Amino acid sequence: MDNVEIEEVFSSLGPVGIKRMFSGKGIYHQGVIIALYLFDELMLKADAQTAPAFSTAGARQWVYQREGKNPVAMPYWSVPEDAYDDPDEMAKWVRLAFEAGLRAEAAKVKPARPRGSAQMRQKRAREG
Repeated sequence: MDNVEIEEVFSSLGPVGIKRMFSGKGIYHQGVIIALYLFDELMLKADAQTAPAFSTAGARQWVYQREGKNPVAMPYWSVPEDAYDDPDEMAKWVRLAFEAGLRAEAAKVKPARPRGSAQMRQKRAREG
């Protein structure tokens, strides 16, 4: 799948960025990774909220197997077969991938911790 074909698949979301990664491509929308193109297969991002829908639709989860290591289930699923023939169906799945990507990004953001030195200054000011 070349970049033009990938852009076509995700056209319902708007523009996507495509970056080389591993031995394939990472697909981004608004700076959020939403899919991978690896081993000649498009895989959409999913999470605990959306993975059951992918499974019910007959999609397969990508499992990474490194030599000598235990297999690791990755948060990417194959595109349900029906989606390739129906643009509205594809739009539904790429939207779910984007939403999963947004949730994953939100989970990475940690609230800023007050710096210790500022806390000490505030404490001293109250005691002072």
